[in-house]
Amino acid sequence: MRSGSLRVKKRITTLFFVFMCVFFVLGGRLFWVQFVQGSELSEKATRNRTWEQPVESKRGTIYDANMQELAISISTDTVVANPTQIGDLDDARAAAEALAPVLGMEESTIFERITRNSSYEYVKRQITQEQSAAVRELDVEGISLVEESRRYYPKGMLAGHVLGIAGIDNDGLEGIDFYYDELVGGTPGYIVVERDAAGREMEDGIHEYVAPIDGANLVLTIDETIQYVAERELDKVIAEHDPDRALAVVMNPKTGAILAMAMRPGFDPNSYNDYPASNRRNFAICDRFEPGSTMKIITSAMLMEEKVVNEYSRFYCPGSVKVGAETIRCSNHTAHGDQTFAQIVENSCNVGFAKAGLQLGVEKYYHYLEAFGFTGKTGIDLPGEDVALLVPKKWAEERDIYLATMAMGQANAITPLQLLTAVSAVCNEGKLMKPYILEQAVDHQGNVVYQAQPEPTAQVISAETAKELCLILEGEVINGTGKNAYIEGYRVGGKTGTAQKIDPEKGGYLTTNNYYVSFIGLAPSNDPELVCIVAADYPKYYPYYGGTVCAPAVREILKDSLIYMGEPLQHNGNGLAPEAAPQIDTRLVPDVVNMERSEAESAISSRGFNAVIQGEGNTVWRQTPAAKTRMEPGSQVIIYLTDAADAENGGTVTVPELQGRSMRQVSAILADLGLYLVPAGSGVAFEQNPAPGQQMSSGSIIQVKFRSTDEAAALEEQAAAGAEAAAAP
Repeated sequence: MRSGSLRVKKRITTLFFVFMCVFFVLGGRLFWVQFVQGSELSEKATRNRTWEQPVESKRGTIYDANMQELAISISTDTVVANPTQIGDLDDARAAAEALAPVLGMEESTIFERITRNSSYEYVKRQITQEQSAAVRELDVEGISLVEESRRYYPKGMLAGHVLGIAGIDNDGLEGIDFYYDELVGGTPGYIVVERDAAGREMEDGIHEYVAPIDGANLVLTIDETIQYVAERELDKVIAEHDPDRALAVVMNPKTGAILAMAMRPGFDPNSYNDYPASNRRNFAICDRFEPGSTMKIITSAMLMEEKVVNEYSRFYCPGSVKVGAETIRCSNHTAHGDQTFAQIVENSCNVGFAKAGLQLGVEKYYHYLEAFGFTGKTGIDLPGEDVALLVPKKWAEERDIYLATMAMGQANAITPLQLLTAVSAVCNEGKLMKPYILEQAVDHQGNVVYQAQPEPTAQVISAETAKELCLILEGEVINGTGKNAYIEGYRVGGKTGTAQKIDPEKGGYLTTNNYYVSFIGLAPSNDPELVCIVAADYPKYYPYYGGTVCAPAVREILKDSLIYMGEPLQHNGNGLAPEAAPQIDTRLVPDVVNMERSEAESAISSRGFNAVIQGEGNTVWRQTPAAKTRMEPGSQVIIYLTDAADAENGGTVTVPELQGRSMRQVSAILADLGLYLVPAGSGVAFEQNPAPGQQMSSGSIIQVKFRSTDEAAALEEQAAAGAEAAAAP
């Protein structure tokens, strides 16, 4: 009996402890769930009962400088599903079968999306109005339409490379839409609705609406009219010369504002997936090229600022020059002969620029490369800008050929925008401006949240140098390789460029006629309001030079833009301001030195002058009067001939005019011709034997007398005084 009651007590005690353990476990679990995880589980429960529907914000409108819409946001419907409301699998299959032909989708794709374990799924984004109407007619349980916005570009391809594209999720992917995505994108909102287990909306449940904040509107510096003109001219370049690609950029040099930026091939941002991705590349800022002779504008600025040259400095070009072991030649092996610095710019003389660049020196050249902005980015507000690829300074210090070729526009690779920005400094009294695209941003309440301010970054050259160079560049258009950019009624300056391209496989330059050609124009040249670059990569049809491919396009862009801007006419057809125009018709004498006889006669007669031939041969070595002299139509222009082939073959050469040059210049000129100098005295040349124009065999001796500049000035004053005395009564 006693042992039985003891066992009962043990069992009761054991059960008590088991019960207590279970109680503590359950109590602990209840405490954990109620107090530790209570808020988290409550939030999960709320999420299970609620359906959050996003409400996209609208991207701001993008306007041109005159408030013309370039990119807008339009409303469009998106098909969404709430799988918890659709029902069983049979209902889902029926829904997929009904929707597939309307949306143009596979049934399996729709079925997979509407049977996912979620309360909100996209079926198809941004459908057409016809599709929206058809979906509403179907009235499928669990399928609904929500409003979204998408980008629409009312001008189609116009300025596509600037505007960029926006994705289906309302985010900027390229161009200005990407760069200013935070400004123009806005902040999305949402709607929250509480539903029961069957997916029905609960009347007393949670209903919350958070309104989206629309993006700011952007006002660009791009002018729709100028942009249209630029793209029109690029289309002509493509049609007439068939380059692989072409670009045009127009800038206000005084502010840095980009007025037009166009590329071909182009694309329509409304349907960008229909074009190769390469068509969207903005190679005006993303790709580098060797600029060729357009870079001579910058070299000229360096040389003139450092007083290495002035407009009247003399150079002699025999067609080529040896720099170390290498030979630099002028285009088509043309020997330009005796020239002023202004003429070597007009003739785009490689020999002259190579010689002048070596006089400038490596240290100063690299100083100006940095000052003009070639060692960094321009800072334009567009994505993907690249930096220049420059010859290492150490290389240029070790080998002169690098400095010589850089001075004429080769060896360094830069972006078109870098070059245009640097040239704009020459057009802006030496002040380098930061280029920019966005002028103003205005939020959805009308508040200006951003206002651009022109930003000068450096004073690279003096205003005096800049103005002198602009006038020299005007001579390039009037009388040089840029004649095709001449505009009747406006003063225009510019520079042509025809650059060899690097062979990407073998290195070195391509030997075929595969060039990157360009032209930079500025107008009006006495006070530039516009500067424009047009460039083309590998034009196929001869002539394939910057002056023939790109200069006509720049001419039309500048002409139409100046007229559109209301820029008054500055001169008549003779290049003079109307108030200063002579009462009689006068014209500029063309530069025909080093032209073949037939070409020279044609150039002279086309200006209304009569050519008078002196001597025998086929090449002009001197002319009277000098180039740029203003004369009446019908006047005589005397051209003196020699045979350039004789000099090339080691035969006879024509003795040049040496009077007024320094001994160093005379020595260099005669050495280039294979003649030997026997000097007498010092200073500048005033007498020579044989006389200019005589034919001499290579290796002959030329005796030249020199005298000091002071002595020369004194003799001139003495001669002038004698003339006055003789004229006195």
